[in-house]
This record gives sequence, C-alpha cells and structure tokens, in this order.
Amino acid sequence: MSNLVSIHPNAVIGKNVVIDPFTMIHDDVIIGDGTWVGSNVTIFPGARIGKNCKIFPGAVISAVPQDLKFSGEPTTAEIGDNTVVREFVTVNRGTKALGKTVVGTDNLLMAYVHVAHDCVVGNHCILANGVTLAGHITIDDYAIIGGLSAVHQFVHIGSHVMISGGSLVRKDVPPYVKAAHEPLSYVGLNSVGLRRRGFSNETIAEIQNIYRIFFVKGLSTSHALEEIEKEVAKSDDRDLILNFVRNSTRGIMKGYRSDED
Repeated sequence: MSNLVSIHPNAVIGKNVVIDPFTMIHDDVIIGDGTWVGSNVTIFPGARIGKNCKIFPGAVISAVPQDLKFSGEPTTAEIGDNTVVREFVTVNRGTKALGKTVVGTDNLLMAYVHVAHDCVVGNHCILANGVTLAGHITIDDYAIIGGLSAVHQFVHIGSHVMISGGSLVRKDVPPYVKAAHEPLSYVGLNSVGLRRRGFSNETIAEIQNIYRIFFVKGLSTSHALEEIEKEVAKSDDRDLILNFVRNSTRGIMKGYRSDED
C-alpha cells in the first residue's frame, strides 16, 4: 500500500487488499480479503465491506445519514462480497430505526448511485447510473433499476423486477414484473430475466396469469387477491406475490397501461 493512503490503526484490513493512493480509511472499518479500493475513496466509521469487492475512485462509504433525526448513534453500512461500487457512489450508514444500511452480495452499483440510510438491497441487483434511493427502501434479489430513477422512502421493490430508466418510484413494485411510464405502471412480466435465471415456461405462464388478474382485469386489490386465490393453484411464487401485496405499506403501483396512454 502506498504511503499516500491514510488508514486508521484500528481499521481491520483483510489479506490481499489493494488500496490506491489518496484514499482515507477511518476507525471502525472492516474490509474483507481481496478487495480493491481505488484512489480518492473515503470510507467512514461503521463500514463493513466484504471480500473481493471493487470500489472505484470517488466513492464515499458509511458517511453519516442525511437525516435530521440522526443523533450520532453507532450504526453501520454493510456491503457484501463480490459487489462492484463504481465512481462517486455514496452509501450512508443507518440510523437507530434499523441500525444499518445493507448492500448484499454480487451487486453492481453504477456511477453516482446514492443509497440512503436504512436501505436494504438484496443480492445480484443492478442499480444503473444515477439511481437515487431515499431512506428505508427494501430491494429484493435480482432487481434491476434503470439509470436516473428516484425511489421514494419506504418503498419495497420485489425480486426479479426491471424498472425503466428515469422512473419515479413512489409505490411498491411486486416481484417478477417490468415497470415503466409516469406514473409508474405495470407493463408486463420480466420474462427474459426469469428465463435467464432458470424459471420454466410453465412457471412464467402461471406468474403471467396472476398479474393478468391483478393488473389487467381492472379489479380492486382485494377482489384481485380473492380471484387469484380461487383461480391459481397454490405455489411458492403465487404466495410470494400475494404476501408481497398484502404486506405493502405504500400501496402497489398502477396497473397495465398501453404505450399509447
């Protein structure tokens, strides 16, 4: 490591970690084996960075939350193994609400992404350039969010979702769907992504039928849930969708809109 790097003596640095010049690593930081940290990166107290990560120049990890209720309580910002953090990404640490901000394993955070306090991002997610997450957001595994999208606080984005670039995400987005338009609406199933991840044609057809009932038929949420339970055989995917909708606190995004709307 270069003598142009500032590393607090209490920081825990794993084996085969490479830290480029002009980077500052503060107290109470843990960096796992094999991680690369580029130049001009700042890693503040509370950072927990996994193995074989890549953190590109200008990133700021575990800065204090941009939350006026924050009163200096000890919290963390956790980044899982094999995650890539591109240029000028900011990941704030948590508040007493959750105690941590979490970015899971095998994720790609492209340049200028912001992950605010108490967010939980799952595994194998892609947040494209300029995506901004407000506080307390949950993103499940394999979600993809297009560039320059902004996500409202407390929103829940389901697994295997694809959201169009430039979206304003104000409502919860259930699993397996594609979302676009303003206001954000259902535009179909993320069938290409599901096939790439090993979902069978039969399973994809079942999920498509669920969302045909929920989003296309024009039913109220409660009536749609009742019809899905009657018409669709019980399965893990069906129950995942039903539980997601029932547990939504912000409400679910709008139903189907054609491109002419």
